[in-house]
Amino acid sequence: MEAQGIAVAEAVGLPFSLKRVRIKGAMRLLPARLQIHVPPERLLRSVESNKPLAPPWPRLVISIGRRSVPIALAIKRAASAFGLHIQNPRVPPELFDLVAAPVHDNFEGRNVITTFGAVHSVTGPRLADAAKGFAVQVDSLPHPHVTVLLGGESQAFSFPPEDAASFGAKLARLAHENGASLLVTPSRRTSPEALAALSAAIKDVPHIVWDGTGDNPYFAFLALADAIVATEDSVNMVTEAAGTGKPVYVQRLKGNSRRLARFHTLMQERGATRPFTGRLEAWTYAPINDTEVVASAIRRALGLDTEA
Repeated sequence: MEAQGIAVAEAVGLPFSLKRVRIKGAMRLLPARLQIHVPPERLLRSVESNKPLAPPWPRLVISIGRRSVPIALAIKRAASAFGLHIQNPRVPPELFDLVAAPVHDNFEGRNVITTFGAVHSVTGPRLADAAKGFAVQVDSLPHPHVTVLLGGESQAFSFPPEDAASFGAKLARLAHENGASLLVTPSRRTSPEALAALSAAIKDVPHIVWDGTGDNPYFAFLALADAIVATEDSVNMVTEAAGTGKPVYVQRLKGNSRRLARFHTLMQERGATRPFTGRLEAWTYAPINDTEVVASAIRRALGLDTEA
C-alpha cells in the first residue's frame, strides 16, 4: 500500500520521508476509533516508527491504511499540517483536509476525491527509464511480450502451487499458440512453492522469471509488454497495469472479495481489463491514473503552484 503514498508524494514534488508506523504498548488495546481522541503528544509516545516522529514537523502528512489514521491525525494536529488520507479512513472524512478514496470503496464527502482504482506512479517517463535496464534481455525474446504480475496469499485469496501450475500451463499454451514470450514478476505475497510450480510449467517457452535478486523489473516489464496478465488479488497491480493503456487480463484466484469484485467490474466497464481465458486480443482505452488529480489538489491547497 505504501507505494500509493509514495506516488502521490512524488507527484506533489515536495521532499518527503517514508515512516512505517504502528501503535505499541497498552495503546494497542484501544480501538482506532477511540485513539483519534487521544491528545497528539500522548498518542505519539505510543508509536513505533522506522524513523523518529519529532519536530521539525512536516507541511504535509500522507497516510494510507486505516491503522495509520490515528497516528496521521496526531501528527497533523501537532504540526498544523495538511493531511491527506488514501483509501477509506473509516472515520469522518472532515478529520482530514483531503481523502482520496477509490470508487469501489463507495466513500463520499465534500473533501473526498474519488479515484478510479489505486493511485500509482506509472507514467510514460518512468516506464521509458525503467525499460532501459532490461531492454537487452527482453529484446532477444519473441513478440508479443506478455508480462505476468503474480500476487498470492491474502485474507481473501489463495494461490497454492497446484493453481500456479495450472495458470502456468495456460500461459505456456498462449505462448505456444501466439509465438509469445512471458515476462514474469512475483510479489511478496507469492510463495516460493507457487513461483516454482508456475516456472516449471512455462520452462519450454521463451520467458524470464524474476527470482527476487538484482533490480526489480516490475516497471520495466510493464514498459516492455505488449499485453499484461495480473492475478485478481491486487488493486495496485491491476491499476498500475491499466496505467500503461495496454490490454490487461485478470486471472481468477481461489477466494472472494466483494470490494475487489466491484473494482474488477468497474475496470471491465471502463474497457481496461478482461478476464484471462488463455487467448490474446487487441483493444485500446485511455490509461488509468488519477494520481495527478490528487497531487494537483494538494499543490493548490498548499500554494505550491504559485511558489515556483
